[in-house]
Amino acid sequence: MKNKIISLAIMTASLFTMTGCLDMEPVSSITDKNMWESEGQFTSFVYGVHSRLRENSFNMFVLGELRSDIYNPSTGWTGESNKVEEITSNILSQERPGLSNFAGLYSNINQINLFISKAADTNLLKEADKAYYLGQMYGLRAFYYFHLLRSWGDVVWTDQPSTGFEIGKLDKAASPAAEIMEKIKADIQSSEDSFGTDYSFRESRTFWSKAATLMLKAEVYLWSGRRMGGGSADATVAQNALTDIQSHISRETLDLMPNYTDVFAYDDKGNKEIIFTIHNKQNETDLFGGSWRNNLVPQRATLSLYYDKETDGQFELNFNGNMYYPVRNELYDKFDNLDTRKQGTLKAVFTMDAPHDYVGCFPYKYRGTTPSGASERLFADDFPVYRYADLLLMLAEAKSLTGGDPTAEINLIRARAYKANYDVATMGYPNMAGDKDGINEVLLRERYREFMFEGKRWYDLRRFGDEYVFEYTTADDSYPQRLLWPIDKNTLTNNPALEQTPGY
Repeated sequence: MKNKIISLAIMTASLFTMTGCLDMEPVSSITDKNMWESEGQFTSFVYGVHSRLRENSFNMFVLGELRSDIYNPSTGWTGESNKVEEITSNILSQERPGLSNFAGLYSNINQINLFISKAADTNLLKEADKAYYLGQMYGLRAFYYFHLLRSWGDVVWTDQPSTGFEIGKLDKAASPAAEIMEKIKADIQSSEDSFGTDYSFRESRTFWSKAATLMLKAEVYLWSGRRMGGGSADATVAQNALTDIQSHISRETLDLMPNYTDVFAYDDKGNKEIIFTIHNKQNETDLFGGSWRNNLVPQRATLSLYYDKETDGQFELNFNGNMYYPVRNELYDKFDNLDTRKQGTLKAVFTMDAPHDYVGCFPYKYRGTTPSGASERLFADDFPVYRYADLLLMLAEAKSLTGGDPTAEINLIRARAYKANYDVATMGYPNMAGDKDGINEVLLRERYREFMFEGKRWYDLRRFGDEYVFEYTTADDSYPQRLLWPIDKNTLTNNPALEQTPGY
C-alpha cells in the first residue's frame, strides 16, 4: 500500500487520549476543524483506517487462533519459553487475561465512527468514492465488532465518535450479544447498500471491498445460524452472500491459485485468490509489526543443529527469530504426505544423526524475502483475511446446513491440495478416509489444513460447537463460559458499568 497509508488524520487524532474502558483516541477540536476540508484528506483518512487495521492484525490473529489445537500448551522443541501459556493452555484469568482493553479494537472503531459522521453529509467527495468509502467503513466496523462478539460476548456498542474528554460516556454498560449481532448485521447491510453494484477491488485487494463485506456476511450468518438460533434460514443468507460474489466476479478475477504456495508468494501479492489481505512490504512493515518473527520463527543458531530432509543436510534457512509461541509437534502428521499444503504450511525438523528422528516443526507458510545484500530474511508477507478457498469452504458449510450438496466445493479444495496425485475415487468427498465421520468433522479438518496460521482455527471450532472446542483444545469443559475471554482489571476499574465475563 502507498506510503500515505499512515495519514495525517490518524496521527493527529492521537494527540488527545481519553483514559477509560475503551481505548478511543478522540480528535481535538483544532484537529477536527482543520481536517475535513478536502477530498484528499478524506482519502488519506481511509488509508489511515486500513493502517490501523494492520496495527491490530496481530491481536486479531491471537483472538482467532492462539487458543486452538495448533499451539503447544507448554514448551516446544526449541526449549524456548512459552510466553503465552495462559492462552495456549486456556487458563486465562482476570489477572492473566491474555489481551487487555478489548485487544485495542475500540480505538479503530472510533476512527470509523468519525469518518462516517463526517462523510455522510460532505460534498467534497465524488459520489462513487463516497459510497465506496462508506461501504468500507460500515464493513470494517462490523468486522471489528464480530471479533469482539466472538471473543467477549456482551460488549459495549458505540457508533458515535468521541471528539473530546467526554467523561460521562466512560461509564457505559455492555449490550447483550444478541443486540450486538443485530447491529453487526445492520452494518453489513449498510455496507452492501453503500457499495451498491461496485464489486471492484482497490489497492491490490488491501482495501476493504464489497466482496469482503459479503465474505463477512457469510461468516456472521453462519455463526448466528449455528450459535444464536438462526438455523438454516441464516445459513441460506450466508450461502446467498457467497454465490453473490461468484456471480458478480468472474473466475478470471477471483479463483483458486494453481498451487497452494502461490497464494502466499511474496512477489505475487494481491493475486487472484485474495479477496482481502492486510498488507506488509519491505521498508514499510513486517508481518504483525515484527511479532511473527519475534514469536513464531526459529533462531538460525537453533536450526543449524538439526537436519533438513528436503535438502538432505544441515538447515541453512536465514530465519532468525524466536519460537515463544510453540506449535504442537503432531501438526506435521495432520497432513497426508501427498497433500501439498503440508510442505506449504510447515517445516519439519529432524535430529542431525541418522536415522534422523523427527523432533518437531515450525510455521513455513510465510517465508518473506531476503533483500539484496542482506543476510537475514525479512518477513514482510501479507496476511490474508479472506480468500477464495475460504469462500468455497464456507459455501460447502452453508450447503451442508441447508440440505445442499457440498461435494463440488470440497473437491475443488482437495484437487488443488493434491495436484497430480488427486484421485477423486479415493481422495474426493465422500471417498477419503474420515469422510464418514460427518460433514462437520470433514469441514473442520479441511479448514484446519487450509487455513493454519491465518487466524481462523479457534473461531472455526467455536462456530461449529463447543463440543469440538473441548475435544480438540486444552479448554476445560467444566467451565464452558470460559471459552470467552476475561476482561482485564484496568478496564473494569475504568468502566464501573462493565461486568466481568461470566466464569471468571
